[in-house]
Amino acid sequence: MAKKPSAAKSKKDDAKKNEKLIAQNRKARYEYEVLDTLECGIVLVGSEVKSLREGRMSIDEAYGRIDKDEVWLVGLDIQEYRFANVQNHDPRRRRKLLLHRREIRKFATAAYQKNLTLVPLKMYFKRGRAKILMGICRGKKQYDKRESMKKRDTQRDIDRAMRRDR
Repeated sequence: MAKKPSAAKSKKDDAKKNEKLIAQNRKARYEYEVLDTLECGIVLVGSEVKSLREGRMSIDEAYGRIDKDEVWLVGLDIQEYRFANVQNHDPRRRRKLLLHRREIRKFATAAYQKNLTLVPLKMYFKRGRAKILMGICRGKKQYDKRESMKKRDTQRDIDRAMRRDR
């Protein structure tokens, strides 16, 4: 018996409902050209998870780094949890990213060889687990940034004109 097309759509909707956005790196889309993305897990301690649930973090200055066939997230600032006293964490420590070996080979080595950067694009909870969306990015030049701003402005003007015509 064939599945209904609405059943497939509802599974995608359920997956989006299970995701709770913690932080998004908007500056990364402006500063970098995102070539490819990869969802990966992150190793955290209990007080870090509680701080994330409160939304107390900054993802703007973070980047991925390869070290001994492992990928580490450097510069991610998760503020200390105010109710954890002695068991609190270091806010700017390096955090290990959980990737399969083939994903590390594919993404991390490609980024290293082609002089690209691993940049976190957003962090979210998916089915209760903290996930981070990493992007392989190439830095934009100043004229690329101006070009993308010009495209966005013209698209906005076109959309406004289309709404007025209705």
